[in-house]
Amino acid sequence: MHVEYAKVSALGDRQDNQDRAAVVVAEEAAMMLVFDGMGGHSDGARAAETALKVVQEQFTAARLPIFDPQGFLYTVLARAHDAVVALGHDVAIDFRPRATGAICLVQEGGSFWAHIGDSRIYQVRDGRVLGRSRDHSHVEVLIQEGAISEEEAQDHPMRNFVECCLGGDAPVPDMSITAKLPLEPGDVLLACSDGLWSGLADADMAEIGAPGEDNLAENLKALSLKALNANSPYSDNTTGTALRWLGP
Repeated sequence: MHVEYAKVSALGDRQDNQDRAAVVVAEEAAMMLVFDGMGGHSDGARAAETALKVVQEQFTAARLPIFDPQGFLYTVLARAHDAVVALGHDVAIDFRPRATGAICLVQEGGSFWAHIGDSRIYQVRDGRVLGRSRDHSHVEVLIQEGAISEEEAQDHPMRNFVECCLGGDAPVPDMSITAKLPLEPGDVLLACSDGLWSGLADADMAEIGAPGEDNLAENLKALSLKALNANSPYSDNTTGTALRWLGP
């Protein structure tokens, strides 16, 4: 498996960075991980760190390629949720640690996506966004129903409200898991927190796939800076992991 990959995480106009991210690459598979600690709750950074650790350890210990990718993604996110719930077992429910998350498994010429909340995954091909994950939010529902546009969603008063997350209540939250999405050489996958995609259009996000040899890290950094500038002086933690599929 031939890939190029990169990671970025910027503080933005915040006092601390509650995002956590990683890219783990092996011979038979790779995994991209992004978790965004929810700043309105205590220990958001610890929630994101805990979720990342659980999923990364499960992937590292697994036999690759993963036999049942969708089942694996559900199981690891459920375990991450349980671990984040345990962090707040002695805290009032409204103040328990919480996080959103997006993970992308790449193997056997395709990718499998799983996410909870408004951390996103994008697939970019030939200079355009081929597809993206759909947030678990009221604003996303309005977009899908045609009530508001993607542009109007950027300034919607409920744009920061998510309907499910890791942590908080004990029951496993709703999550979205895709079937296998085929990859073509040159495709770029991007997993990111809302601080990276907020304020940017699909055309901006597609810049991550700009052609060039070994330039993915520079593309990701440039995209992060564009998001920080677009959202200044109220920019959030801005985090992303990117992977360019070069072939089997």
